[in-house]
Amino acid sequence: MLRKKTSSVASRTRLASAIEAMGASAMDRRAFLRRSGLAAGGLAAAGTLTGGMVRKAKAAGPTAATAEIKKTVCTHCSVGCTVLAEVQDGVWTGQEPGFDSPFNLGSHCAKGASVREHAHGERRLKYPTKLVNGKWERVSWEQAINEIGDQMMKIRDESGPDSVYWLGSAKHSNEQAYLVRKFAAFWGTNNVDHQARICHSTTVAGVANTWGYGAMTNSYNDIHNSKAILIIGGNPAEAHPVSLLHVLKAKEENNAPLIVCDPRFTRTAAHASEYVRFRPGSDVALVWGILWHIFENGWEDKEFIRQRVWGMDEIKTEVANWTPDEVERVTGVPGSQLKRVARTLANNRPGTLIWCMGGTQHTNGNNNTRAYCALQLALGNMGKAGGGTNIFRGHDNVQGATDLGVLADTLPGYYGLSKGSWGHWARVWDVSFDNLAGRFATMKKPDGSDREMMFETGIPVSRWIDGVLEDKENLVQPDNTRAMVFWGHAPNSQTRLPDMKRAMEKLDLLVIMDPFPTMSAIMHDRKDGVYLLPATTQFETYGSVTASNRSIQWREKVVEPLFESKPDHVIAYLLAKKFGFAEDLFKNIEVNGEEPLIEDLTREFNRGMWTIGYTGQSPERLKLHMENQHTFDRTTLRARGGPADGDFYGMPWPCWGTAEMNHPGSAVLYDTSLPVAEGGMGFRARFGVERNGDNLLAEGSWPVGSEIEDGYPEFTMAMLIKLGWDKDLTPYERQTIEWVAGMRDARPSSEEVGETSQTGDMPSDYDEKVGGVNWKTDLSGGIQRVAIAHGCAPYGNAKARVVVWTFPDPVPLHREPLYTVRRDLLDKYATYEDKTFWRVPTRYESIQKTDYSKDFPIILTSGRLVEYEGGGDETRSNPWLAELQQDMFIEVNTRDANDLGVRDGEMVWVHGPEGGKVKVMAMVTERVGTGVAFMPFHFGGHWQGEDQRSKYPKGADPYVLGEATNTAQTYGYDSVTQMQETKATLCRIERIG
Repeated sequence: MLRKKTSSVASRTRLASAIEAMGASAMDRRAFLRRSGLAAGGLAAAGTLTGGMVRKAKAAGPTAATAEIKKTVCTHCSVGCTVLAEVQDGVWTGQEPGFDSPFNLGSHCAKGASVREHAHGERRLKYPTKLVNGKWERVSWEQAINEIGDQMMKIRDESGPDSVYWLGSAKHSNEQAYLVRKFAAFWGTNNVDHQARICHSTTVAGVANTWGYGAMTNSYNDIHNSKAILIIGGNPAEAHPVSLLHVLKAKEENNAPLIVCDPRFTRTAAHASEYVRFRPGSDVALVWGILWHIFENGWEDKEFIRQRVWGMDEIKTEVANWTPDEVERVTGVPGSQLKRVARTLANNRPGTLIWCMGGTQHTNGNNNTRAYCALQLALGNMGKAGGGTNIFRGHDNVQGATDLGVLADTLPGYYGLSKGSWGHWARVWDVSFDNLAGRFATMKKPDGSDREMMFETGIPVSRWIDGVLEDKENLVQPDNTRAMVFWGHAPNSQTRLPDMKRAMEKLDLLVIMDPFPTMSAIMHDRKDGVYLLPATTQFETYGSVTASNRSIQWREKVVEPLFESKPDHVIAYLLAKKFGFAEDLFKNIEVNGEEPLIEDLTREFNRGMWTIGYTGQSPERLKLHMENQHTFDRTTLRARGGPADGDFYGMPWPCWGTAEMNHPGSAVLYDTSLPVAEGGMGFRARFGVERNGDNLLAEGSWPVGSEIEDGYPEFTMAMLIKLGWDKDLTPYERQTIEWVAGMRDARPSSEEVGETSQTGDMPSDYDEKVGGVNWKTDLSGGIQRVAIAHGCAPYGNAKARVVVWTFPDPVPLHREPLYTVRRDLLDKYATYEDKTFWRVPTRYESIQKTDYSKDFPIILTSGRLVEYEGGGDETRSNPWLAELQQDMFIEVNTRDANDLGVRDGEMVWVHGPEGGKVKVMAMVTERVGTGVAFMPFHFGGHWQGEDQRSKYPKGADPYVLGEATNTAQTYGYDSVTQMQETKATLCRIERIG
């Protein structure tokens, strides 16, 4: 390992002097990067200078400075790479990758290798500012909180709590994310969401409605066991670079074929054994084309389907329509290639299926994700090592922020918005249900009855702009959105930016809380009513973060908050104090000065998130895992000896019961080859016991050691009583269940009850009263403990379902994108009718019926680059990364470029059918097929040809600016989740000059 050993100052070289001379006039870093030619390889500037610059190396003397190593987690993608930060006298001076981490094994990508500069970056927001007459003015935190609070309370008084939108972040720790969702509840609104809405909400909806949980089923490490790997709509080589090490390990050691299906020949596709190029937006047709060959040849796992899958016959009926000729007509992929893919998957099991946003960001994204699931179920690849659906999440804690409920339709742990769910969290928060309910608005329905907004899904982040711009009469909430809080969110990651600009300008108040200003600060033409509050990075605080595989890791604080920045949980406390609900919000949370104790937040969500098993990962257990990373197996993730012996690394949820139960976590979901107590389980019994007379429970399949050797429903107290297992409950557990059932006035204390206390005589209707308490609402964890003691999964043992009767398309169907060049397919594969859901009117048919393809003939898609991440503000503000990619660009196929008269490197206009346009550099390449163009989505700071650098606060403008692709991207939302469409719209490319 390389580690800095001295604190000596390097002697000044002639190279440094020469570079300084290059910009002696008004050279700034951006000009330096351009003029030095660093973008061309980093050594171009050195090559233009004379020799004699290299001096003989001299050994440095010893240093008296002591270095402390802090262990943290990279804040970019979801792999969860460990970073070892070297801190001297409170200053972060160096870093290394964590060699003991089972995730990154001493590796880093470019972004991870540069996170020190992210924390210490000179382009950060340094103090609170507000916009006054078009100029940024410095203000104190006290002034900012008071002014923001006064304006928000005025809006709440005039228009109700739903008129303030709280947009959370995938960059928050679990504790901060939990606090944001709890904060929104105490403010009195479900208008709260975060980035998962626009990256994997269709995954969560599709996967959770197939087999119970909406998350990655296996892990990056488990790919080591895969005999085949299918990647569709994902580019891990750039989006999750370290993950590719796990993919390539399987490819090389198992001779596992790697099949990459993507409209674009990506850096991931360059590693493929088989590359399948298909038309953007035709994923369902492609998957059904593969399944056609599997069913035609009898390659499906018939016994697995019989025991553990419901509805496959209806899938077969739909798949029968997708003959090789029809699949080629719709997708462009020859049937012979898909037969080869199908045979490869059938002959190499278990195989894993990996997807990312290429499959999710579509108007029929939920159909795509359910089709992927159906493919894996047909092959019998679920619930086993080397199989599963490995869904690579984007941001470092987008999985955790989703789990913790920063969503417009759930509470923490995916508890819905029903009265029972609110009642559960009211008990966890130790407040009355009426206390919470009184904070929410009520409006009249068309029939004159009351609509209680407490139980209504909020407006998703993808549609917040319509909450501002839509006529009030068309919204399902009392009034328009008037205040918008961007709490760690980059707006250029969203579509329809011209509409967003208008929405920002119409707001009464715009608040941005972030370490960097983001494009929110400058994409509008407001003169006032905008506040920038400097939040710390995650390196200036501590807490837990959940990797894509559901493992939870604990970050240490690397340095104290820099400049005048404050951690997000501190900002939440200051706002709650201003609004008058801090006492209730932090009732069971210790607050030191103005900082809530992170460990108390962890313990509080541990007490409530029984649904997904976020209950056993106490702060103490999480810290123990981080301290002993070296003891965990690099493939199974199970500790071999040491203080965490037998645990899976990070206790991937579900980690059942209380921490005292010491459940190891669940590395592979739905694996019946392990006892439940060791991480095994069947599919979740989430959809009832039967459907139209068909059995929905597993048949002849159960986790090893189960005392119920068949399928069974979820556990309730009534079920324990019926089985006679209620006698296994401790007195404390029984009394807690009685309290939840409303039979006791006060929650019992485990210390007061003890292990020998009696509950007294039982009333005659006792069984009936307590019977409805289930494994999700029992705050003692007793129902879970007893079920597991008898070898059963608390959530039951059921079949996965491939037909979702509550969705617009119960069987996944191919539907053409709203903006399609294939007008000839609309007679069979048209989109949906317009409808209102998630509080807003949503257009489908009314857009698709207009033919835009003549004026906009090229399909436009977007995606990630290895150099940047998300909206790009933090990474484009990092000089190490900024030198690697300085120009926003569009990839154009060679034939299209020649037809347009466009040469590589020339500037072009890219026009979208809704009026947005961007000025970008053309990259002429065969990466994209004829008729398809690609742009990355990490750029911002230019607006339809105009440089907006002057609008940033002084010193906070990123080094690299560029157009945002979403300025030209268009309308389009998933039929279930309101996921935005970014992968299959249309554009027109015009040469400039």
